[in-house]
Amino acid sequence: MSTYASPQQIADYRRDGAVYLPNLFEDWVDTISAGIDRNMREPGPYASENLKPGEGGRFFDDYCNWERIPEFVAVVRRSPAAQAAAELMGSTSAQIFHDHILVKEPGTSKPTPWHQDAPYYFVDGEQTISFWIPVDPVTDAGLRCVAGSHKWPKMVLPVRWLSEQNFYAGEVDYLPVPDPDKEPEKFTVLEWPMQPGDAVAFHYKTVHGARGNMSERRRRAFSLRWVGDDARYVTRAGRTSPPYPGHEMKPGQRLREDWFPVVWRAP
Repeated sequence: MSTYASPQQIADYRRDGAVYLPNLFEDWVDTISAGIDRNMREPGPYASENLKPGEGGRFFDDYCNWERIPEFVAVVRRSPAAQAAAELMGSTSAQIFHDHILVKEPGTSKPTPWHQDAPYYFVDGEQTISFWIPVDPVTDAGLRCVAGSHKWPKMVLPVRWLSEQNFYAGEVDYLPVPDPDKEPEKFTVLEWPMQPGDAVAFHYKTVHGARGNMSERRRRAFSLRWVGDDARYVTRAGRTSPPYPGHEMKPGQRLREDWFPVVWRAP
């Protein structure tokens, strides 16, 4: 059986909560690019523009579209993603949670804020992973991950990207959003120049962000979010993102496979 993650990459991922995977999706760049273009022409109900009036460029994102976009179906079902996810997570299975595209056009100075994905989601577990896959060369506008933050004792406060307000109402016990650039002595930030088809894999609890795109080329990235054997549905302090209304799952259950298919199982 082919393997997609080396022992060193697996060890790095588990230590740091993020690992660079060169060329993992090199055969899928054209497919992913076509899917992103289709998604932008035909946005879904969660599509969002993330700039305030007067901010230059364009920062578009959308998620939960893979089942309606043929190119994304192919990547989920046939690319190395599912097996590589299972290998890095140490799981006997890989279950798709959702997809996400993030597009920063040239001249977009706005960064992606520092955040963790986990507090926005209704799933928890140690076996969780996202792939961030650019289809354009990336230098300054790449993904940035705070090494070891997936092991912090509490999660980071989730905020809304545009309004910068707390995502959930009420008092919840979260860590304040860190600013590694203002306190570089406290944090180790991992960042890689990337080519189309490279990937960064990171844990749902890894604090991450991205710089603005002040280059002269687009920065299109595709993310795939997976869960493994120990992932379970949890409730949060309000409506999660993505919300998946009407799912009818209960705390402690595995995600329902008719909505979130298991794409790969160990033989």
